[in-house]
Amino acid sequence: MRRLSLWLRTHPLVGDTIMVAFLILLDVLLWEIFKVSPENYYSVGALLLCPLIIRRRQPVFAASIIAFGAVLRIFTHPDDLSLPRVAEFGMFIALYTLVLLGNRKVAAAYLVFSLAQSALLISRAYNENPNAPDAVEWLLINVFWSVALPAFCWLLAEFVAARRAYHAEVEQRLRMLELERDQQTKIAVAQERTRIARELHDVVAHAVSVIIVQADGASFVIKDQPAIAERSLKTIASTGRQALNELRRLLGVLRAEDENPEMVPQPNAGQLTELVDKVRSVGLPVELELTGDLDKLPTGVGLGIYRIVQEALTNILKHAGPGAMATVRVERREDAVTVQVLDDGFGTPGDLVTGGNGLIGMRERAAVYGGTLDAGPREGGGWRVNALLPLTPRPTGPNPVR
Repeated sequence: MRRLSLWLRTHPLVGDTIMVAFLILLDVLLWEIFKVSPENYYSVGALLLCPLIIRRRQPVFAASIIAFGAVLRIFTHPDDLSLPRVAEFGMFIALYTLVLLGNRKVAAAYLVFSLAQSALLISRAYNENPNAPDAVEWLLINVFWSVALPAFCWLLAEFVAARRAYHAEVEQRLRMLELERDQQTKIAVAQERTRIARELHDVVAHAVSVIIVQADGASFVIKDQPAIAERSLKTIASTGRQALNELRRLLGVLRAEDENPEMVPQPNAGQLTELVDKVRSVGLPVELELTGDLDKLPTGVGLGIYRIVQEALTNILKHAGPGAMATVRVERREDAVTVQVLDDGFGTPGDLVTGGNGLIGMRERAAVYGGTLDAGPREGGGWRVNALLPLTPRPTGPNPVR
């Protein structure tokens, strides 16, 4: 049953067709049971039920056809209120669909129409025989069902829509958490690689320093004291072998991250479209505006732009809240590239406000290429990130990155 339910959910046209066929069959069976067959009621019944087949794809059009069938019934069959009319459930199903799909203004008008046509039919039938023994009881029952059924359909649609929105929000959060987990894993690996690279730098720097000192000493005493020069050369050879062993060990750690490392070039600004597509796939609407030729940027500048946009969009996913939208603008000028990432969310990016690693990382990337980065809240809500990366070399400050 679960497989059938999932299959019908992915093929709504089939499910609605089965529902309409069942209602038509039930209507005919009731006519046979009660030995009644309203004259020419088949065409009206078809107008009340058959449009339900397309109620999900074109809800307003389907509801309009059903309303036309209800109006036609008023003029063709005004006096058969005592007869079983399963086809009239089409109006309630159409109302349910309109509310479920968010067309509340149309649904409100449809509800008013449903109540009006029910009131017209009930009043007409009651006025024809007001002195019947059970006339008042019949009137109250019909009024109750004419109001209760539309109200029940409206409330049921609101409940189902809220549950669907909740499940959609949960699924989006799960996708965001999965994306955040993957990114945190990559960040942890990158941090470990940085630590190993620093160790590698220290080992190589120490070994090279020893080799240089020993080589200089040997060059001074190689003629007068060949034994000391020989000892220095042995030290150079030993130190070189140790450094080589350390290099092999540390590089082995770097290469052992996984069995199938990604042998792909670093991303650049020309791949921003792919990045934005990935972010859209997890539920964040993003508008991308690219100006100028970004494919021929210097490799480092292109990578910096890509990483800044990636980090900014990640922060929007984490902190902007549901329903937020983002805008990414990248413009290449003659001497610089400007990057702007905006969102209209209502979340509070706490780690950004307190100077978290995300903002620090973006500023460091901009500073490496002599650029600047400014970030902060926007007026009216949301967050902004503005970066400027020059295309001509500039000094990076008194303590450049080595």
